[in-house]
Order: sequence, then structure tokens, then C-alpha cells
Amino acid sequence: MRRACLTLALGTLLVSAPAHAQTYDPNYPVCMQIYGPVGYLDCRYASLEQCRYLAVGRSATCLDNPYFVRKPTAPRRSRRGD
Repeated sequence: MRRACLTLALGTLLVSAPAHAQTYDPNYPVCMQIYGPVGYLDCRYASLEQCRYLAVGRSATCLDNPYFVRKPTAPRRSRRGD
């Protein structure tokens, strides 16, 4: 009986724990892939230069975010009065 309760409690904790899926933040164009025992992907960089600067001395690589969506820019209007 004790074993069943312990198994049920453990199962409940595992099911209710939030899942930490690796995701790409679509708001930033560049990600840093950090390597190591607890590797992860950090997508919060505005440029490759910014990412590379912050990756110095780390076991990491900077890469383009495949899920970054560029916002369309409105066409410029001419100021000439034709």
C-alpha cells in the first residue's frame, strides 16, 4: 500500500511539473547555443556581433534564429508633389 501511494505521488509530481521545452524566441534574430552538461539555446540577441561579443570565453556558438519573423516595412512615399 505504501509503495502504491509513493508511486502515485511521484507520478502526480512528474505529470504536474512544467515542461521546459527548448524554444526559439521569434522576437530576436540571433540565438546563442550554449554547450555543456546543461546546454541550452538563448534567443535574445539583436545582432550576430552582439551575440559573439557576449559569447567570448564561453563554449557557445551564435546562429540565426530560424523562427525570427521580420516585420514588413511600409513603402516609403515620395515627398515630391507630382
